[in-house]
Amino acid sequence: MSDFPSSKYDRGKIFAKTGLKVGSNYAKHYLKSLRGSNSEQNSQFYNQTAQEILTEFTKLRGTALKIAQSLSIDQGFLPDEFAEAMTQAQYSVPPINRSLVRSIIKRELGSYPETLFASFETEASAAASIGQVHRATLKDGRKVAVKIQYPGVRDTITTDLGLAKTLFRRFIKNSDELDEYFREIESSLRRETDYIAEGESINRFHERFAGEKFETPQWVEEYSTERVLTMTFIEGNHLNEFLKTEPSQTEKDRYGQLLWDFFHQQIQEFDEIHADTHPGNFLLTPDGKLGIIDFGCVKTFPPDFFKNYLLLLPTHLDRDIDAIIKLYKELSVLKTHPDEDPKEKRYFDFCINYGYTFAMPYESDKFDFGDPEYKELIRGYTKNAPIGNEARGNKHFIYSTRVHLGLYHFLMKIGAQIDTRESRNIVADAIKTL
Repeated sequence: MSDFPSSKYDRGKIFAKTGLKVGSNYAKHYLKSLRGSNSEQNSQFYNQTAQEILTEFTKLRGTALKIAQSLSIDQGFLPDEFAEAMTQAQYSVPPINRSLVRSIIKRELGSYPETLFASFETEASAAASIGQVHRATLKDGRKVAVKIQYPGVRDTITTDLGLAKTLFRRFIKNSDELDEYFREIESSLRRETDYIAEGESINRFHERFAGEKFETPQWVEEYSTERVLTMTFIEGNHLNEFLKTEPSQTEKDRYGQLLWDFFHQQIQEFDEIHADTHPGNFLLTPDGKLGIIDFGCVKTFPPDFFKNYLLLLPTHLDRDIDAIIKLYKELSVLKTHPDEDPKEKRYFDFCINYGYTFAMPYESDKFDFGDPEYKELIRGYTKNAPIGNEARGNKHFIYSTRVHLGLYHFLMKIGAQIDTRESRNIVADAIKTL
């Protein structure tokens, strides 16, 4: 695919086509349900519909694909088949063509890439939802990564969100409550499509973390605009490349521990949080550091929400029922006391056990994320929520869950054994401070 459908008309046509497919699928599914259906048929139906949505969203790139990414980790209101399909939105987006790349750089930086850089690779090294990355070398010899935003992405945000909201209302209960989630996504997207803001985040994270354990790029401001971002290049292996080397358990543990420590050091400082924990944003450098290479999605959570979120860990481990109910209500997980409504009681029983499973890594000094029993527990809770397709929970869960659960999935894929002693102290101290 060589172009980006940026007009409201072109994007509206794709959304409409997707909506017709979804509507047709649901009508056929309803007819089958009248004759009797089983869970396997339901799963096939959800998977087919999700794949069709993903296919059309991949054509749209931009905001539409970012919405898919935001929903790729189960938030408790999408069928699991949708969440799994949306995970594919993290990868394999077709790049725009070379002539368009040259014209964007000329418009944004004043000259064509062959004039500005000592070398510039015309083939994109990575293509994602709102932009693609090209390797280059500056005339002073520095190797850099140049991220080019697809044309018109920022202009599509409001339109895409409105169209996507209409689409998702087809399969989410109490869909009127989606508005606050979509406002949160819109706020993040507006910041994520501002490459000057991302460059400033790169500098702040470099100042905070670059050192013995972590490596972060540096922003090259003179070769950057709101739509073109240039940063120093970091060598290293992404997760799949790392696993192909058949690493030892010691090497797996080191990679995993670096990820775990990076997450908790951010909690310790309670400043900005890197809110996009998926394998494409991290790598292991040749000298054994954790490289963090994308800073588009950076969040600062309100202190009251963040404190309550952290309190979920010790209260679940202590099985403090009264404290858990209080937290669930404050975080909008529960609507009423579980003793007052059988539906809330079923949901509470599920959440408290899922919460305990989520808190388990903090229970002992060392935890094995490669344990197949733990993987099955997490998978089982994700697939068997008693109340599906329903929007619940504080809007900030969209990104806090994306960070935390994304970390767990990352560590489970590595199969890392993690030392959790320091992290337990960090969480406890953060709760006292907030």
